[in-house]
Amino acid sequence: MAGHDTPMMRQYRSIKNSLAEDTVLFYRLGDFYEMFFEDARVTAEALDITLTKRNKMPMCGIPYHQLEPYLAKMMRAGYKVAICEQVEDPADAKGIVRREVTRVVTPGTLIEEHVLEAARNNYLAGLARHGATYGMALLDLSTGEFWIEETDRAEWMRDALLQVAPAECILPEEQEEALRPLLGGLDAGLVSCQEDWIFEPDVAIDTLTRHFRVQTLDGFGCGACSAGLQAAGGVLYYVTRTLRRDSAHVRGLRVRNPEEYLLLDESTIANLDLLPRRPPGRSAADPNLLQVLDATRTAMGARLLRAWLLRPLRGLDAIRARHDAVEALVRDRSALAGLRDLLGGVKDLERLLTRLGGGGANARDALGLGRSLERIGPLREALAPFDAPLPRELAEAARPLPELTKRILEAIEEEPPVLVREGGIIRKGVHPELDDLREAATEGRRWLAEFQAAEQERTGIKSLKVRHNKVFGYYIEITKSNLASAPDHYIRKQTLVNAERFITPELKEYENKILGAQDRAKDLEYELFQDIRRAIVEETAAIQETASAVAALDVLSTLAERALSLRYTRPEMDDGGAIRIDDGRHPIIEQMPESDRFVPNDTVLDRTENQVLIITGPNMAGKSTYIRQVALIAILAQMGSFVPAARAKLGVVDRVFTRVGASDDLARGRSTFMVEMQETANILNNATAHSLVILDEIGRGTSTFDGISIAWAVAEHLHNHPEVKAKTLFATHYHELTDLAVTLPGVKNYCVMVRESGDKIVFLRKIAPGAADKSYGIQVARLAGLPARVIERAGEILANLEDGEYEEDRQPALARRRPRKGKDHPDQLALF
Repeated sequence: MAGHDTPMMRQYRSIKNSLAEDTVLFYRLGDFYEMFFEDARVTAEALDITLTKRNKMPMCGIPYHQLEPYLAKMMRAGYKVAICEQVEDPADAKGIVRREVTRVVTPGTLIEEHVLEAARNNYLAGLARHGATYGMALLDLSTGEFWIEETDRAEWMRDALLQVAPAECILPEEQEEALRPLLGGLDAGLVSCQEDWIFEPDVAIDTLTRHFRVQTLDGFGCGACSAGLQAAGGVLYYVTRTLRRDSAHVRGLRVRNPEEYLLLDESTIANLDLLPRRPPGRSAADPNLLQVLDATRTAMGARLLRAWLLRPLRGLDAIRARHDAVEALVRDRSALAGLRDLLGGVKDLERLLTRLGGGGANARDALGLGRSLERIGPLREALAPFDAPLPRELAEAARPLPELTKRILEAIEEEPPVLVREGGIIRKGVHPELDDLREAATEGRRWLAEFQAAEQERTGIKSLKVRHNKVFGYYIEITKSNLASAPDHYIRKQTLVNAERFITPELKEYENKILGAQDRAKDLEYELFQDIRRAIVEETAAIQETASAVAALDVLSTLAERALSLRYTRPEMDDGGAIRIDDGRHPIIEQMPESDRFVPNDTVLDRTENQVLIITGPNMAGKSTYIRQVALIAILAQMGSFVPAARAKLGVVDRVFTRVGASDDLARGRSTFMVEMQETANILNNATAHSLVILDEIGRGTSTFDGISIAWAVAEHLHNHPEVKAKTLFATHYHELTDLAVTLPGVKNYCVMVRESGDKIVFLRKIAPGAADKSYGIQVARLAGLPARVIERAGEILANLEDGEYEEDRQPALARRRPRKGKDHPDQLALF
């Protein structure tokens, strides 16, 4: 095709062919990045810009100085973008200008501040399988955080992956079929398969040891983690070699043992409203626990708070250490307030350091880091009154780095410009040569002002101006009406519609002096800034350690502030199986405007007499709120927080399971009832005696008899199965299930108290021992506004149905199997 075989297009195709097929090429042409062919089509659609054609070739472009906002839109659309720059001056080029891909940007490797969400990590995930073991590696390139995790349970790995919600995921090509099921709801466009050899054990370990400059990975505690190391090696190779991204700030690799954390699956996180969710059609997210807790003062703390909430602890010592720290902070409100004020002045050290290390930062980033480090010394002093071990350890880990801090603050201007090559960064007095060059440039500008005044006087042209632009340098501009007065020695340079521009030898000579001084000053400032940047990078390990300590202090101080503001108390933790809560409250509901009269409730759960609690009562009475608040209190306690209760004594749980509400998953061909049964199956197959199970309305997606039968059998299994026997709160409208307490010793009935007045009911929101004698559904229907004739007829039907609920001997109808008609079964055993 004509025009497609030019030297430039041959260069373009060569570069494009060197990239992965799913990568869009931004090809630098002068002041624009141009896209061609299919890249142009997808870019025009993603960025909502005009798609044009030249010689039938689709193309589009964006100004080079607007790259970052357009790049952010491409990332949000899920694309990978290769940035191709001109790597030689066009004036020096012989033939086509040499171009190279300088970086490849993907959703999982963003480091740009304006693109990233400050309160969330931006993880690139890698998955691999070694034998029966699954390995996951997670790298946040924006902070340098890098860790691996292993398990032989596929569902555990799937839940862990969904929990962190990586921005991008890579897999070995040959393992795609085995690993794809772990990806759940991740967007398929953000998952890519890479060549298998980069995940091979020898290659992966070589990639990691070379990067960390060590001979063995045993020092990181991961020498035996075959699957995890394969995933980590694949991730690091992908970032450094495939995407050509700088990763020098990635200084360590941590191992996370799933057994050390309380695992929360996708359903539990959603059902308990742990994180913000924005349902369709709503402009704001629903109330959630993170929103209630997040009073952090730093971006690092906000990210860590989210991590603590999603990964509560299981180790008693670690949980108690956090509680000790929060208690120490709570006891001294004045010192706590001072600590939080200091934290408020600390910028995002992790992401500042990453940008400075990658060379894409400016002087404002360096100054922000310096001002943040300036607060570390006072922060350590502010921690002195607190006698708990954890704050003291964090104080030791926070490094003030006084020499580096002093160098940054003394060198960089108070309000430096955004661009680092335009001058104005370095303070006066820092570098004598720079001061001299600036003085020369200042003298030059003074000379120009005097030269303009002298020429106006000599020529008599009062409107004569000495101006400057990047093309012509300095020149004299005279309007056409005054051209007759222009001296003969003026050399004509340019003709405009209303004026002429001239130069003189004298002006040209001084221009060289002025511009030479300005250019040399800018170059020297840039060199001085790069020296400061390199000094910061040399302290990467210390700054990262400081950032981690500050983040933890921020979270602990936030939990202390929340405990004081929201009237939370310290829970007593042990490794027993009991949960005892006095006056427990729902941490989200009690903060909502309409819940001024929230009613607290007690809870007793154990592995013997109170293992399964059947909660009955009408809709809207508070059953769901009650069972959820118990789960939320357990999660808060194990993440290190105080809890909304007058008193709480809690045994550590290994998992919290929830089965709540009804929802379709039509995209995967699953009805409401199928979703309900699959979630229930997950609980029954994975719960243990250390688990806490929250069930809200099992069996409501099918016929009444089917539903009651399933709900009954589920409760029996949780009570009887020797490997399960999980502590269970079971809210139900099937008040027939209260008959379970007749036959099972660990089942207890509780109901939500209701006051009746004629046909009207009042919800008291109080949980009391005993079973509800009816569901009050008809009364709730009346409150909802159903016509009176419908309500009356429903009452008649209900009375007829209830007549058959008991046998002739008044035993519950469900508690024994009835003989079949026409046959005698004298030896028939009770079903339960």
